[in-house]
Amino acid sequence: MYLRWFHKLSSPPYFYRLASILSPWLSGLSIALIAAGTYGGLVLAPPDYLQGDGFRMIYVHVPSAYLGMMAYVVMAMAAAVGFIWRIKLAHAVAVSAAPLGASFTLLGLVTGAIWGKPMWGTFWQWSDARLVFFLMLFFLYMGYLALRGVTEDRDKADRLSAVLAVVGVINIPIIHYSVEWWTTLHQGPTITRLDGPSITMDMLVPLLVMIAGFSFFFVWLLFVRLRGEILVREQKSRWAQELMQRSRV
Repeated sequence: MYLRWFHKLSSPPYFYRLASILSPWLSGLSIALIAAGTYGGLVLAPPDYLQGDGFRMIYVHVPSAYLGMMAYVVMAMAAAVGFIWRIKLAHAVAVSAAPLGASFTLLGLVTGAIWGKPMWGTFWQWSDARLVFFLMLFFLYMGYLALRGVTEDRDKADRLSAVLAVVGVINIPIIHYSVEWWTTLHQGPTITRLDGPSITMDMLVPLLVMIAGFSFFFVWLLFVRLRGEILVREQKSRWAQELMQRSRV
């Protein structure tokens, strides 16, 4: 049963149709959650007792940073599946996730710098391990995309970029645990503490809603990009040609 479902899901035409059905729902859900989280974070949540209203950058910075890391894990896992089992759809997922992850990572870096200036007195600090390894994450994305750009053979590009993606995934736990392994400007865990979150519920709930909204937003954009990538890869197949002919009518 599981193998049959996995084989069906790895079929490009089946996944294309599934993504087409789910995309409108994902877009609506993500927009609703982001709107609710924004209202809760900017209007309902009280000012922080130390940072004042400056803490509200958390509602963009944390979801962006989280999605930057999560997208890399998705990319690496898909690349590994494609490399090991030679599933073309998996490589398409990795290719589609890369620019999205790079964008969220860049947004995390920019919002972190804007937040850091009034809180730390500086936009950037090279001695902060999390900052440095998060910047390395952005370079890993850029390296992945550049490697694909300079490799004309798509199958070869899939294999080479998959190796880079899988090797680079070791950076994700380093980013996560950097605040525990080294002394950094970043505070320690806030939400995932064993003894409970160190943030009040009126601040935490909007943050969790924003994280959920950003996550659905990522999946929606991933499906949109993936549909285009599937058509490019399957353009010579009969089902893709029939689909493109119908879209022209």
